[in-house]
Parts: sequence; structure tokens; C-alpha cells
Amino acid sequence: MQSTKWLGICFCFAAGWMTPAWCSDEWPQFQGPTGDGHATARGLPLTWSETENIAWKTPIHGKGWSSPVIWNDQIWLTTATDDGKQMFALCVDRNSGKILYDKLLFENDKPSEIHTLNSYASPSPCIEEGRVYITFGSYGTACLDTTNGALLWSRRDLPCEHFRGPGSSPILYNGKLILHYDGFDYQYIIAMDTQTGETIWKADRTIDYGSDNGDFKKAFCTPSIFTLHGRTELISPTSKACLSLNPDTGEEYWRITYKGFSATARPIYDPKLDLLYINSGFSKADLFAVKTAGNGDITDSHIAWMASKSVPSKPSAVLVGDAIYMIHDQGTATCLDTKTGEVVWQQRVGGNYSASTLVADGRIYFSNHEGQTTVIAPQREYTELAVNTLDDGCMASPAVAGKALFLRTRSALYRIETTK
Repeated sequence: MQSTKWLGICFCFAAGWMTPAWCSDEWPQFQGPTGDGHATARGLPLTWSETENIAWKTPIHGKGWSSPVIWNDQIWLTTATDDGKQMFALCVDRNSGKILYDKLLFENDKPSEIHTLNSYASPSPCIEEGRVYITFGSYGTACLDTTNGALLWSRRDLPCEHFRGPGSSPILYNGKLILHYDGFDYQYIIAMDTQTGETIWKADRTIDYGSDNGDFKKAFCTPSIFTLHGRTELISPTSKACLSLNPDTGEEYWRITYKGFSATARPIYDPKLDLLYINSGFSKADLFAVKTAGNGDITDSHIAWMASKSVPSKPSAVLVGDAIYMIHDQGTATCLDTKTGEVVWQQRVGGNYSASTLVADGRIYFSNHEGQTTVIAPQREYTELAVNTLDDGCMASPAVAGKALFLRTRSALYRIETTK
């Protein structure tokens, strides 16, 4: 492992808003180096189409909504057959678009049914020097050697009936691979040793879901880690509650409760206001601004404000300056004031959305199911800069490395870069 580079990555995670410039060349997890949809890259194209600013386009077999992760010259993503009976890890050469590895990892005789908006390969990988971590939820989690694609370890012994399909992506922290298993039957968080795959800790959810119906117990969220008042906290949204845990032990610090279920969007931290922004998920999504430094159940004491109008259920929002920008699943874009939660502007953009929002090169990107990416300026009035269309739509969230945007549609992976 390149120790100085790894220390830089750790610094990126710990101080998200202070990322070093070299981080622009890697995209190691879902929503990028800091897990909040921010890229430090510059020189990205503003406009593209099937015939403009496409460096390469690589067809991807099967069906998978996982977002690509990038390390050096490799791009990793997952896919599966439509019926979920075969699950693959793919590695694509970043420069040429050539598929380097297409590895069948898991086979399933009778996979459970999934929702039409989901796939059997929706969780995104995470990657570090020499190793990539792949998960399909309870169907299997594996670690591969990035130098040769060899399987280093795998786990298929973690029970969870996802029912609507898996969705939570793993994160890396201090030699641990941390992953949510929030299913119809079992709900827990697990931390595995990155070297061996062995369990370091496992924390069962102790939540009053208010129902015996497992549909209200599921969640699809990826957790985030923040250092808050000198304490490192794993912020873990799930159905009916968001928990803060010690990432080294799984011990709970605090929680808030809410009515929403099937949480999907990642939490955001605003260091200027010392507020966490937490999305409650489906039913009718709410966005909560939560004051930090709490212990126990802080629902009644630490919620600064709550927003309910056009809050998305699936796409993660982004924080830029003193505003939160988000796109509703059904195509309404909203800008909220971070201090008060008041709506600054709302605009009907159109389309349907699952992909999380991206901030890069001083712009905000919304990519939809219909193949359009709308680019706007992060301003306190709606300012549309471009609308770009590809042949197929995006379910996966975008990735950025160097001066290129990597978009995965339902059928292909694109490297979008200024080619003139």
C-alpha cells in the first residue's frame, strides 16, 4: 500500500470540505472521496451527447444500478443477470474503456423477487490500494485483489431477506468494511475485517418499527462517518430512526426517530452550522437538521428544523455553501436554506430520478431515468446551464476522476470528457 496516498485518503474522509487536490483522481466509494457527492475535479465538459465529448462508451451486460468506483486506471462496478441467478464484478480500463475482468462471483438457485426499480446489483463497491470490496447484500460480499482479479475472501453467511432487493453500499474505516443489512426479517450493521472478512462487531437494530410488516423495517441507506466534537461517529439512517454509533465497537451514542421507512439517501454534515441533515426515506420523506453532541434519544431536543416539501426518497442531496440542493424522485429540484430549512427556490426539471446529485467544477448535476442530465449553477436562484441526453437512462450515481465524468446508464458505461 502506498502509505502517503492512503493517509491522504484518510484525511479526505475526516475533513471532507478540505480535500487535497490529488483526490480528484480517485472515486473510492459511493458518492466519492468524502461520501457527499462532491468532486474536486476541474475542466469537466458542460455539454455532451452520444456524438459529443464521449471519450469511450462500453456496453455492460446484465442489469445493475451500482455506481462505478475508480482507483488509478481501474473502474470497478457490478452487474447481475435479470433473474439474479448470476452476479458479477467488472473492472474497466479507465483510459480505453476495455473490460479487464468480468468475474462471476456468486450463483443463486432461487433469488427473491425485487422491486421493478431495483436490480440484483445495486450496492456500489468500495476500493482502496490493492483491494476492491464487492457486495450484493445477503447474496454475498467479497474482496478481490485489484492487481489480478483474484478472490481474497467472501461471505455468504449473513442472513437478510431484502424483499425488494439490496441497496446499501459498504464503506471503509480503520481496517473495517462496514455494511448495513436492513431487511424484511433481519436488521443489523456489521463491521468486517478488510484483510480476512471476519466479523469484528455486529449491532442488531433495536428499533420500534411500529409494525410487524417487514416492509416497514427495510432500508437501503449507506452510512457515513464524521468527526463531531472530537468523537468519531457512524451516522446510520434506517427505517423509523437514524442512529449514531461508535464505528470501532458498534456501541450506540444517540438516535432520532421518525415516521419514514426504507431510508436510502446518505446523511450530510455542515461543519459551519454543526448540523447533520438526515433524510427519513419513503412514505413521505422529511429532511431533518439535527444538532450534534447528543446522547440517547435526542428526537425532542436536537432537531433544529424539518423540511417536508418535495424531499426526495431515493436521491441523496448535496450541500454547497449555505444551501442544500436536491432533486425529488419525480423531478422537482429544490434549494433549501441550511440554517432555517426554508425553500429558497423550487423548479420543475422533469423526469424520474434515482441517481444521487453530484457537485463538480462549480456545477450541480441531476441525472434521470430517461437519459437526461440537467446541469445547474449552485445559486440562490434557479440557473440552468445545460441539458444533456444519452440513449439510455441513469439509475446509478455519477463518478468523477481527472477531467472526466463517468456515467453508467442501464446498458453502458461512458467516459465523458472534452475531446476537442
